[in-house]
Amino acid sequence: MLLGNIPNQQPGLFGLIYSNRDFTQKEAWGKNCFNSSFPASLCSYLYSLNLENVYIKLNSNLKVEHSSISTENFYGIDPTSDNLFYAFETQFTPYQQYLIGNLPGVDLVTQSRDSGSCLQPIEIKLTALPDNTTCEFAEDYYGCEIVIRPDTIVYLACSIVEKFRINPSILGSAITEKLANITDWTEAISVIPYIPDMIDCIDAIALSLIDAQKPFLMQPIWKTEGKSPKLVDNCLDVFVWSNLAFTRLFIDLAKIEINTYGRIRNIARHTRTIIWLFKMLSDFSINGSFNHGRIIDSLSYNTKNDKAFAVSGRVTHAYMTSAALRQPRITKQEIKRIILGGGQNLLSPERRFDAIIFNSPDIFDLSVPIMPDY
Repeated sequence: MLLGNIPNQQPGLFGLIYSNRDFTQKEAWGKNCFNSSFPASLCSYLYSLNLENVYIKLNSNLKVEHSSISTENFYGIDPTSDNLFYAFETQFTPYQQYLIGNLPGVDLVTQSRDSGSCLQPIEIKLTALPDNTTCEFAEDYYGCEIVIRPDTIVYLACSIVEKFRINPSILGSAITEKLANITDWTEAISVIPYIPDMIDCIDAIALSLIDAQKPFLMQPIWKTEGKSPKLVDNCLDVFVWSNLAFTRLFIDLAKIEINTYGRIRNIARHTRTIIWLFKMLSDFSINGSFNHGRIIDSLSYNTKNDKAFAVSGRVTHAYMTSAALRQPRITKQEIKRIILGGGQNLLSPERRFDAIIFNSPDIFDLSVPIMPDY
């Protein structure tokens, strides 16, 4: 039997016993904290119900397919273990060896308390369902927007090159010789003709790693009634993207452009992401490391580097469509089992999901029965 809030319980989040955030303090519930700590707790809560996360993987046809992954396999440790430490906005230090310059932080690193070792780096994207591009559609066609930051691409590259760390030159065998003809990587006109070759190279690398792909990005969804701020009854679930499946979000868009126009017409954010990833992999194959800061800063192509790319719900729907997207498994009445001890009162309603919970005191009415145990 799961328990929700109990009298005199301190503010907290389900399962997050040991972390670098103090959930009894208001600052731990602020603008940037809640969007990673709540999802981590939600994943732990799913595990307590013997439910697995929806796992989006890449198959040998370079198409995404769905399976499931337990939170234990995702975190690299049993989420109920006293040995689990949640390190938010922290470096996944095993990746430092692949980089020239400082390793950026990632949303969450799971760690072993006894050894201090890093277990899993996790990017987290808490996304609304539907987004602005799908809110007028029928429910079956709702989708979520995902906005990706440049540091995520650094971690993506690291998750790939770690499979070649003993012999980086093996990675070079997938890099075609014609790409050595690029005379100036900073000029779009010099790079655009070679983007299809870069895609082919990344695809070849992905195929070689199909059996070694790993969970990479956590995407919890929260569902509302259309574009209203009201949560539907079944409103929460978690999708997990593998590192290889994640590449489809920007590579498939470029392939559509090539198939439609016969070429890449200009360097948009999703095609720039292809260039970034390819250059990181290419440099690693030659040098055993890559300078992520220099690559991102110098290969901007007159577009701001505040984000790598974004995809709308119209795009993500095709990859995420499932029973869990149509009807998420966790109800709004169960939120009182995840946000504990009056933690909702410490929220700063600066984000849509924060604001909805902050302005929905009925969710935390203990007189309202929670759904039957799973």
